[in-house]
Amino acid sequence: MPSEQDPASACPVDHKTREEWLRQAKSQNPDGSVQSPHSPLQSDGCDSSQVDQTPSPSSSRGLLSTLRLGTHREISSIPRALPSESKDGTAGRPANSEQDTGADKKTGNWIYPSEEMFFNAMKRKSYSARETDMQTIVPIHNAVNERAWVEIKAWEKGRGSESCGGPRLASFSGLSSSLTPRARWNTLIGYQAPFDRHDWVVDRCGQKIEYVIDFYAGRDEKKAGKELNFFLDVRPKLNSWEGVKMRALRLVGL
Repeated sequence: MPSEQDPASACPVDHKTREEWLRQAKSQNPDGSVQSPHSPLQSDGCDSSQVDQTPSPSSSRGLLSTLRLGTHREISSIPRALPSESKDGTAGRPANSEQDTGADKKTGNWIYPSEEMFFNAMKRKSYSARETDMQTIVPIHNAVNERAWVEIKAWEKGRGSESCGGPRLASFSGLSSSLTPRARWNTLIGYQAPFDRHDWVVDRCGQKIEYVIDFYAGRDEKKAGKELNFFLDVRPKLNSWEGVKMRALRLVGL
């Protein structure tokens, strides 16, 4: 979703996640065609305010890529929450600060970046990336975010969003360098740290519910189709009474 000045190359998943994908994805390619990149740079962050949601194909072909990378952008299943109409009767700016509607015009959903957009943005940020990696990176990026949305919808089920068509994702940000309290405690007692963290803001019929997502690498089960595993720990934040209530109800099985 990046533009030429865009610092959020592969949102909502950053380069640390990408390295973990490629590390595990190598086992799926007997010829070793997927190599894990190594970047000396700290992540610039990942924030929906910096992400291009214009649905037109990338126009930067040949800028940094020497191969004909795909320009197709998959439309996610994640509905996008747009700002409500302002007092003067005009629509507010969408969460990503774009001038258009900020979502796919037909479905109203978030739009994922193309292979070419991924690659060009990574190269602009001096990440070690190869064109041949993009066919692996982009589908996994999309699948991980789809899984996160499934988990969020499970939390939101029966909480009132059905009256307005279901929950919508208003914004997101990546905070890979900041451990959540749960992740910090888990590392203290010997568990592996998550390789990424995202904070998503969900719109429930006008009520904003904040979620946190910790991304963990799963085990290679040594089975066909099971080489690449991730565990997503998705839960509401405890920064509101609603988040506390939802967590407490889940704890007792409600």
